[in-house]
Amino acid sequence: MGKIDHDAVLRARVLLLGSGRLSLFEEAGAYRVLAEVSPKAYLPKLVDALVWMSYRSPEPTAKLALTTEAVGAARSIDAGVPTRAERLCKALETHQRALFALGRRAEGHAACEEMAELGRSGPLANALAEEGRFGEAAELNGKAVRGDTSEPSFWDMVEWAANLEGAGRHDAASAVFRELLDRTRRRTAEQGTALAILTWELVHHSRMREAAGDGADAAAHRQEALAVLKELAANGEPGNWSCILGWWVTLFTLSGRGDEPAASADSPMLPFGTDVERWSPTRDAFLHTLPALEAEARALREAGRLPELVDVQRRISIRAAVAEGNRHHRFAERFKPYFDEGVALARRLSDDPARLARALTDRSMYLVAARTFEPAYADFAEAVTLLRAAP
Repeated sequence: MGKIDHDAVLRARVLLLGSGRLSLFEEAGAYRVLAEVSPKAYLPKLVDALVWMSYRSPEPTAKLALTTEAVGAARSIDAGVPTRAERLCKALETHQRALFALGRRAEGHAACEEMAELGRSGPLANALAEEGRFGEAAELNGKAVRGDTSEPSFWDMVEWAANLEGAGRHDAASAVFRELLDRTRRRTAEQGTALAILTWELVHHSRMREAAGDGADAAAHRQEALAVLKELAANGEPGNWSCILGWWVTLFTLSGRGDEPAASADSPMLPFGTDVERWSPTRDAFLHTLPALEAEARALREAGRLPELVDVQRRISIRAAVAEGNRHHRFAERFKPYFDEGVALARRLSDDPARLARALTDRSMYLVAARTFEPAYADFAEAVTLLRAAP
């Protein structure tokens, strides 16, 4: 510690004890000074102020400078302080985001690895999945889920299953997803969760089994989903579930991973299967491809290349869901055109029942999210019939 400026210390104390409301910049300045003389009391406060300033800073390099300082301050907190690990993780999380936003992935990985050593492996798993390192990500997911005494969340299980599937471990992925599905079945039987969520999970698992080459199991899951939809069409949801759109967004987005470019360290991709509402550079990059896809769709339409157009329109729909699928305001009206167009285009492909079944399934699951259950049942029933008749 260098020579203490006692006048600066006095000014900082007076500033904090004053009756006026301080800005974060003023608070951080005072905490910087006082942390020199009372680190136990003021280093944690400095970390909090720097992290909040980084949230509010729109400029990437300024954000990086703030998070770098926050990490340094958090590391300087005495090891005996109970909140040290929590504050260091918070500082490292904002720091890795700032690093990834600037394309400094190696340093971002290092920050994620430090968080993993402190018991928070989620950011590292996400970073690995963004680069297509699904097996490594799945190993971290599994350790986190099995090492936690609390019940894993929907997102914990979907992310783990998604990364296992990305690594080509289809049976292991299905086993994880079945755990989630069995739990959801029990909860719906007790009216502890929405039938809509059960429907989305059943349909997604049917897609997983189809991709694994188990057509019989896929068909059984579709039949179960159809029965749940029939119940919804007849009687509606037994409870009022107001905040479940995130489940639909996550599974619909994950269903489109195979149509996107492969993820790599040089070209990271959205970590499918995670909560896509959270900001990340890869989420921004994913959404920024929308104008190019819309231009591609126009060119395909003009060229009359319907199969490719159906696929591109689906990728556009998924980006719309990522961007604002969790917003309830005018949800049905905002998303209806995407799914209606997908079905209309697919109906023009008389020799391609699989694409039509996919478009009908997508629209059915959207209609479930919009709580329009009778048309949802009709669409999915048609999709099941098409797939049953397919060779």
